[in-house]
Amino acid sequence: MVGDNDAGGISTYAQAGQNYGYSLLWVLLLLIPVLIVNQEMVVRLGAVTGVGHARLINERFGRFWGWFSVGDLFLLNFLTIVTEFIGVSLALSYLGVDKYIAVPVAALALVAITATGSFRRWERAMLAFIAVSLLLVPLALMSHPRYGAAVHHLVVPGVRGGVTSEAVLLIIAIVGTTVAPWQLFFQQSNIIDKRITPRFVGHERADTVLGSLVVIGGAVAVVVVADYAVSGTSAAGHFSDALGVAEALGGHSRVLGVMFAVVLLDASIIGAAAVTLATSYAFGDVFHLRHSLHRSFREAKAFYGTYAGMVLVAAAVVLIPDAPLGLITTAVQALAGLLLPSASVFLLLLCNDRSVLGPWVNPRWLNMVASTIIAVLLTLSGILVATTLFPSLDTTRVALWLSGVLVVGLLSAAVGLRVVRARRGPATLAPPPKTSRSERESWRMPPLALLEPVVWSPGLRLGMCLLRGYLVIAALLLVVKAVQIS
Repeated sequence: MVGDNDAGGISTYAQAGQNYGYSLLWVLLLLIPVLIVNQEMVVRLGAVTGVGHARLINERFGRFWGWFSVGDLFLLNFLTIVTEFIGVSLALSYLGVDKYIAVPVAALALVAITATGSFRRWERAMLAFIAVSLLLVPLALMSHPRYGAAVHHLVVPGVRGGVTSEAVLLIIAIVGTTVAPWQLFFQQSNIIDKRITPRFVGHERADTVLGSLVVIGGAVAVVVVADYAVSGTSAAGHFSDALGVAEALGGHSRVLGVMFAVVLLDASIIGAAAVTLATSYAFGDVFHLRHSLHRSFREAKAFYGTYAGMVLVAAAVVLIPDAPLGLITTAVQALAGLLLPSASVFLLLLCNDRSVLGPWVNPRWLNMVASTIIAVLLTLSGILVATTLFPSLDTTRVALWLSGVLVVGLLSAAVGLRVVRARRGPATLAPPPKTSRSERESWRMPPLALLEPVVWSPGLRLGMCLLRGYLVIAALLLVVKAVQIS
């Protein structure tokens, strides 16, 4: 979960603090239940099925939809890994190390840490990096946080300077960097690699909740630090990249600047390790290759080769001269936010598939929460699309109109679902048969080859096609918006 606060996360939260002060803290508070809901669902899927997320989508919904989902993942993950090496480059440049030395050395170190053939060694290395990330605690305390203002902005929504399309883009980026699609693929495969079974789901849920709180706590700390760094200077409201925040902190104290650079470097390494591993897991799932950190390089050459290849190519991209690093980072996080609804829909469908999860399927209240989250994410992307196509529109008014449409749509969907269930008779309203705790803990998904394929209704198929088409258009318009801002 700490991999969420990677280079892109640090940069995005720093931009929020530098350009908007504490006024976007409420977004982070609202993301805690989003994180917990999404990650808890993949915890169950991993523990009960013993199958990776990419393979499960491929086998249950067909290769056509599987490739859509995994294609998004491969593209987004590669771009995210690029942002991790942007973080390495910026952090070490502040510490006086040339990027043409820093980036290749960091890439080789990442490959060496992962290709040891031991899950335990990899996990211990990651926990060591997580311990270094705790530098955020003293860094935030030394930044003289305004506790009253922080509490106010955590509970009272608002945007300093008003709701603009740039603010909406940043909010989507915050969502995308905090609840990134790669997490779903990483968490499910990592659960399997950890050899977690349904017996330990309770422990894994507690771990996920703790991780969510740590992630959001770190995000709040970065916002506080960035706000303090530029307070009262001409840099306030003019974010360029994370290096600018380190330099602004250095104006207060050299120690603060160095601490922020170390945190950024550490976050970049954790993020690069997690995102690249998520991609390698998915690659192994799709092409039915051995993919586990328990295997040696000789036993899983394709798995480790994919990992090393993505790391080295992403590192090479960062070495291109004069690239707008800050803008690239924000745009990639926003793209993650735009593509999250698609990943969440597949996750929701899998978690309601009784053939896959048996007694572990979602309860009705969780489906309602997850559906609301997806609808809110689509509303945010709708605001971005509308204000990019029609720059003269009032962003606040668009947000209010789309929020109204969201509420009406959710109420209509709830009423429609109730009517359909009533027409089908009491059998569809009956709760699933109760199972004892021991039966639940021993229940595992049957072999995928023995399961009947999922058959979508025409309405669901149409809805998925429309969602897919809309997200492609939204992603293209995001690129347009990024170019406009640059």
